[in-house]
Amino acid sequence: MDPQSKAQKRNVIFLVIVAALGYFVDIYDLVLFSVVRVQSLTEIGVSPENMQSDGFLIINSQMFGLLLGGILWGVLGDKLGRIKVLFGSILLYSLANIANGFASSVNSYAIIRFIAGVGLAGELGAGITLVSETMDKEKRGYGTMIVGAIGLLGAAVAATVASKYTWQTSYFVGGGMGLLLLLLRVGTFESGMFKHAERADISKGNIFMLFNNKKRFLKYLYCILIGIPLWFVVGILVTLAPEFGKALGSTEPLKAGTGIMFTYFGIAIGDVVTGLLSQALKSRRKTVFIFHLLSVISVVVYLTSFGLSGDSFIWICLFMGFSVGYWATFVTIASEQFGTNIRATVTTTAPNFVRGALIPITFLFEFLARKYSLITAGYLVMALLTVIAVFGLSKLKESFNKDLDYLEE
Repeated sequence: MDPQSKAQKRNVIFLVIVAALGYFVDIYDLVLFSVVRVQSLTEIGVSPENMQSDGFLIINSQMFGLLLGGILWGVLGDKLGRIKVLFGSILLYSLANIANGFASSVNSYAIIRFIAGVGLAGELGAGITLVSETMDKEKRGYGTMIVGAIGLLGAAVAATVASKYTWQTSYFVGGGMGLLLLLLRVGTFESGMFKHAERADISKGNIFMLFNNKKRFLKYLYCILIGIPLWFVVGILVTLAPEFGKALGSTEPLKAGTGIMFTYFGIAIGDVVTGLLSQALKSRRKTVFIFHLLSVISVVVYLTSFGLSGDSFIWICLFMGFSVGYWATFVTIASEQFGTNIRATVTTTAPNFVRGALIPITFLFEFLARKYSLITAGYLVMALLTVIAVFGLSKLKESFNKDLDYLEE
């Protein structure tokens, strides 16, 4: 291998590592509220009867920020470059998380989580886009797998830090890690495909291109649909572990922080397995379909585990996490479906619209829980979301080994 090729290989490896560490901090901050929800809301004076409703207000504020931020950073990623988005987004959410340590009311908490959500929206999409456009098409699945696997471990670290320190310190740690990460970002380089597209006389980062063409719009919608079961599992089934524990008659109180940690351990393992399986099958669609079926089985196991113990809960969370461990593969599929001039827009908005979909899913779940029960609502919502996801997956073309160096007209 000549010196230039060796240097290029080192640069690519460094880029993957930096993208993975960026996603690590992103996930740490993204799930931290779910981990410290009860402790932090109790300390700012929220009563037990308002714990669930105020918690939903704050998490929905964060998710709404992710929705808006996904659009903002996605468009900027295609207009200004992937690197600038990585710098801007991480600076915003790092400062917001430091500010979060000083929240003293539900309203201030919600506003800061909204701002943090806007910042958090840019990290994964820009990172996956950079890795997808920089690595060889036969190997890019390994790169995005590494980004997802390392990144998702951020949730485990969030749970660990929160178990040893105060909720305020947990937010300060998240903000501090983000600011330190900015120093690593200095050595990253821009995507060659973006530079090629930048010189072309064609619309870039135009989000309306996703809506002014029926075929393109439907393809974009299908990309979003395949990811929505994951956030129901994490955002409701695991986050509301204390409430589900009571409904299931658990032998001891279930802790959301513990559930989040082991769920994300499972997701990280599942991400590696889906990455390897998609390379072996040479199909991302078949791989994600298999994991959709596994996720249904895991949720049924959870919702039928009456009288479960704390240890059983941990194993179930590992299983559920593993079964929805297709997140990085899902984002890679979205990235591979569109041309370079709107790829960052798609890759950044799609996962954030999935996260933002937790808002209507939460309303639907609450409605069904009031009408029937917590357990029945869990069954009904998971069944509906899985049917929708499999339908979306069936409508997409296989993108494995697809050449990504092209533009959308």
